[in-house]
Amino acid sequence: MRSACARLKLRLLLATACTTLLATSVAHAQGIGFQGGMTVNPEQVYLGTHVEMPLGSDQLVLRPAIDGGFGSGLRAAAIGAEIQYRIELGNSGWRLSQGFGPSVYIARFATRRQDEEATDVSGAWTYAFGVVHEGGFFVEFKGGGSRGLAIPVVRLGAGFTIRPERR
Repeated sequence: MRSACARLKLRLLLATACTTLLATSVAHAQGIGFQGGMTVNPEQVYLGTHVEMPLGSDQLVLRPAIDGGFGSGLRAAAIGAEIQYRIELGNSGWRLSQGFGPSVYIARFATRRQDEEATDVSGAWTYAFGVVHEGGFFVEFKGGGSRGLAIPVVRLGAGFTIRPERR
């Protein structure tokens, strides 16, 4: 029994060390950003924040994000992580971006009784298409969400990512 415990502790230690090394190796290229936009069905406005972490190159990016929406008697949150692939559009500084990833959607909405609220939590895949400028500005179209209840399925937004200076 002790050897199984010792092996588990060793595995946890190695996993922690590898995660720390990976996180510090990409920390210099990370960016943080903010986005906002509108959703379709239900009509809402959303605001959010994200972190960008290149995965070996500037073309492949991991982008965890959290968005909060409100409107149409609904409050919604989307928590997810997308892997985006970006293709250069000539020498313009713009890149075509496409990505996908898992998300968790949480919604609070009024029930038929005016004094009660219900909550829906669901998971789904999110896909994204857009254009990203090397200066940080981006415009994106996102799809995905809960088809079971009134959590937005289509989002159109814009935002800005602040990245460290590249040497």
